[in-house]
Amino acid sequence: MVKEGYYFGLPLLGLGGAAYLAQWTIAAIVLVCLAIFVFSFFRDPERVIPAEPGAIVSPGDGRVVVVTDEEDAGRPGKRISIFLAVWNVHVNRAPAAGVITKMEYRPGKFLAAMRERASVENEQNVFTLSTDAGEMVFKQIAGLIARRVVSWKKEGERVARGERIGLVRFGSRVDVWVPKEAELLVKLGENVKGGSSVLARWPAKIPSVDARDQQTSDAEAHVSAVGKQN
Repeated sequence: MVKEGYYFGLPLLGLGGAAYLAQWTIAAIVLVCLAIFVFSFFRDPERVIPAEPGAIVSPGDGRVVVVTDEEDAGRPGKRISIFLAVWNVHVNRAPAAGVITKMEYRPGKFLAAMRERASVENEQNVFTLSTDAGEMVFKQIAGLIARRVVSWKKEGERVARGERIGLVRFGSRVDVWVPKEAELLVKLGENVKGGSSVLARWPAKIPSVDARDQQTSDAEAHVSAVGKQN
C-alpha cells in the first residue's frame, strides 16, 4: 500500500474505534468500512514487468475505453485511453523506459473520466517520454470523483518500464499516445493491468547503413586523435 493510504485510512480507523468505545455502533461500522475501502484503494501490488524489447505497457489498471488515431503537436499517431474505476489499483506506472523530457500540470475540469472530453478538459499531468524508439506521451487524468493527480517523478528523471510514477485519487483515467509506427496490441473494451499488460509494440530504431558508417568513422577519428595526443 502507498503512504497515502495510511494518511486517509488510519484516521477513519481511529474514529471508528472511538465510536465503538462510545457505543455508537452504526457509526463505528460505517467508519471502519470506509477505512477498509481506503486501504484497498491505495493498495500497491507487485507486477511482473515484460522484458520484451519494444513493449509499451499500460500505465494503469482498468478498461480500454478509447483507441483512436490522433495527432500530437502535428505528429500522426494513436491514442489509447484507459478508465480506472474506484475498485482498480490507482498507482500509475511508466509505459516505457526513458527520460521524462517534459512534465506539465494542466488544471481543468472534473468531468466523468469515461467521457471523451476528459482527455482534453480535465485536470491532468502530461508526461513527454524520450525512449530508444522515439518520443511518446502519457497522461494522468483526474475524473469526476478524483480531485488530485499526484506525480512522484520530475522533469529530467530517467524511468524504467513499469516503474511507479504516481497515482490519481478515487477514480480516474490514463492516456497513452504513440506515433503511427507503433503496433497496437489491445482492443476497445479490454481490461488491462498497470505495468504488466502490453498495449503496443514499438521497437527501438535501427541506425541506417549511412548512420552506422558515420558512427564508425567518428569513432575511428576519435581513436586517431587520441593516439596523436599520446
